[in-house]
Amino acid sequence: MTVLDTRALNRATLARQHLLTRADSSVPEAVAHLCGLQAQEPQEPFTGLWSRLSGFEPGQLDDALTGRTVVRTHLMRRTVHLVTAVDALAWRDRHDTMLRGRVLGTYRRELTGIDVDEVAAAGRAVMADQRPRTMSELVRALEDRWPGPPRRALGELLVAALIPMVQLPPRGLWQQSSGVRNLPMATWLERDIAPLPADAADPVGQQLLRRYLAAYGPAAGADLRAWCGLAGLPAAVKAARARDELVVFRDERGRELLDLPDAPRPDPDTPAPVRFLPAFDNAILGYHDRGRIIDTPHLGLSVAGHRTVLVDGRVTATWTVRNHRLRVSPLRPLTAPEEEAVHAEGEGLATFLDEGIEGVHVQAVGKAPC
Repeated sequence: MTVLDTRALNRATLARQHLLTRADSSVPEAVAHLCGLQAQEPQEPFTGLWSRLSGFEPGQLDDALTGRTVVRTHLMRRTVHLVTAVDALAWRDRHDTMLRGRVLGTYRRELTGIDVDEVAAAGRAVMADQRPRTMSELVRALEDRWPGPPRRALGELLVAALIPMVQLPPRGLWQQSSGVRNLPMATWLERDIAPLPADAADPVGQQLLRRYLAAYGPAAGADLRAWCGLAGLPAAVKAARARDELVVFRDERGRELLDLPDAPRPDPDTPAPVRFLPAFDNAILGYHDRGRIIDTPHLGLSVAGHRTVLVDGRVTATWTVRNHRLRVSPLRPLTAPEEEAVHAEGEGLATFLDEGIEGVHVQAVGKAPC
């Protein structure tokens, strides 16, 4: 069985994440290919798309959100994601049990004794007037019936689990600061959520598997679980393997990796350009084993909200905007050509961000950001 080393996996990831070469896709096409973009920080997806798409302009994402072809909703891992309307409707029911389980697990003590179906029915009744509400407004409408649980616990149960909600614009629009107003997904999209098929082979899971591998593969079952938060989709994997739809590799640790036969697996020596990634980027968080793109000592960066810089395909620096400068903090010494490439890509990002940035400053290794 073919063994794929870390560099081979890295180049495959970069190619599929549109980080090896910027794609000429539209925003909805890119969001669909990537299986969504993590978006709890509303402005971060703009940088993620700028690093992946040729000629990307912020208005393109704004248009997709206001035009209802892309939505903000709780989905994979109970995290807010940008996903296409088509995927949101097709995938939401498959994530329902996971979403409920994660909220109830987080607030186990606070929500003890709650009849979740009764709460869900009451919440849907309130939202039936098709008026957008904040989480607090929805909770206030129900707190006479459920005065015990903390507002936060009851609110998250309603908007992140029990009622499939969309976060409405202007939340998530370019350079706009807006609170979260929620509306049921079916109301906003004027289409019903697809019911989960009663099929033991898990057809929705099979679609998730194929789409994940197209954007993240080759990958192990643990990586798939880490990405979506679902329980590994064993029936979907079994069905796909029975039909010989997958090819199998191993990594250097001996883990079995699944992939699509015709998906790109570039030569490991393919040059990789510098790329600036936003906080919580898919390319890092989409795996259980993130060693293909980030070194073990720096794993904490991937969950702490640090924006990162890829050099030769790996997380090699963090970046921030402070005092009208884009400041890059390397995690290792950069060669002169690497620093030049980081500076050039940073200048492009500074122009895109349009925040009055006056220059790019690459700091010395170990120096505290100033």
